[in-house]
Parts: sequence; structure tokens; C-alpha cells
Amino acid sequence: MHEPGLAVEAGTMNVYWLGQSAADVPVLNNWLSAGELARLKGMRFEKRRADFRLGRWTAKRALSAYLNLPADFAAMAGIEIRPEPSGAPEVFLADKLADVTISLSHRAGTAICAIAASGVALGCDLEVIEPRSDAFLADYFTTEEQEFVACVQASERSQILALLWSAKESALKALREGLRLDTRSLRVEAVAAEMQEEGQIRDSALTSCPSFVADIWHPLYVRFGADQVFQGWWQHANDVLRTMVATPFPSQPILLVITK
Repeated sequence: MHEPGLAVEAGTMNVYWLGQSAADVPVLNNWLSAGELARLKGMRFEKRRADFRLGRWTAKRALSAYLNLPADFAAMAGIEIRPEPSGAPEVFLADKLADVTISLSHRAGTAICAIAASGVALGCDLEVIEPRSDAFLADYFTTEEQEFVACVQASERSQILALLWSAKESALKALREGLRLDTRSLRVEAVAAEMQEEGQIRDSALTSCPSFVADIWHPLYVRFGADQVFQGWWQHANDVLRTMVATPFPSQPILLVITK
């Protein structure tokens, strides 16, 4: 039992999250709403259908735990995730907009859902650590970010690129813009700094390589334009990176507990 959005420290806000895999998704579709079933039937390609089902399942499991709702399939069918015109997900309960904010991400048969109180600018992303080309680095990253990547050891390059890219993706979702914006309009300014109260970063420059210790949440800092700042967290586990950013400043993400 928890209180959604309750601050745990002055100046902080709670963000909850849950991860699921394709193996967790039921074979039948009786946990989907009528609207979601209609969308699913309109999808031609199996991968898109699988990703849709995985994302909806992860979100509904997370929302059931966060909102203290029954987790049976009939109750889950009463939860509907609809895309805004921007593509950002909105939650409806019994056809009424729910007082909650979510963000979704899926990659390679796994998905995460981040949840916070209504009105929070929230974004999350899931990335697989894999080799990326020099062209990818040149096309999507700022000069400062490119210089940072050039200074890291070759063995750390894939990890750093995945982290920087995931941080940008999370911030783009928090802005409700996605890749319609130039990714170079966002600058990842800290991934290894210590974060003080109120979300202040002691070192807001990309000057040191973070330690990729599994299952540990590290602070994250992304700037959009001159004035807008997103603070958040990142975690590494099994060659997968998770990032979550929000405004106001979020406390360390809290894993939701689900029951069968």
C-alpha cells in the first residue's frame, strides 16, 4: 500500500515503475478494453501487435498496483490506455480520464511503465546496450556529448551511447514531443554527478564516466533549451538501460510490488 505522488523528502516527488517481459503477457486478450482490441485488430504486423500487447500489459499491471485496483482480467479490461494526438499515453478508468501520469517504453521483448501523479512531466525509456555507428553519434548528439564519448574507453562506448540516447528519449517523452524534436536540442549534462536536495547537481558537466554497477539508480540531468531542466535517474542491468526523468524533481524510482 502506498500514497501516489507523496513526497518522501522536501522538494521531491515519487515516481513508481514496473518492468515486464513478453513471457509475462497472457495468451488471450480478455484483459484489453474494447478500444484496445479494436486498435490491435487494425495492426498488420505481428511485431507491432506484440509490442502493443506488451506495453498495455505492463501499464495495466503497474496501474493496478499503483491505484490499488483488482488485478483480475475483467478489472484490467476496465483500464484503457489511449494515445494523445502527440502519441503520449493517457489513462482512462471506466471511460473517464484518470488522475495519473504514465510513460511507457519497450525494447527487445521487455517493457517498463513509469507512473507519477497527474500534472507531472514524466518520461521513461528502455535501451539495449549495443554497438552504435559514428554516423549515429554525429547525427543525434551535441558537440559536447560527442566530445565526451570520444574521451571514454572503447569498452565503455556502447554503454555511454545507450545511456545518453536513453536520457534524451526520456526527456523527449516528458516534453510529449518524441522524435519530432531535434535530439540535439536536448543536452545531457550529468550522468555521474551527486545530486543534492531540491535536485541540484554538484557537477553539471559531462566530465567523468559513470560506473555501470548493476541495479543501482544513478542521478541524471538533461537540459532542454535555455531554461527547462529535467532531473531523473538511470539504472543498468543485464545489458539493458532504464532512464526516467521528470519535473518536478523525482526521488529515486520505486519498484511496484505486484501479486499474481
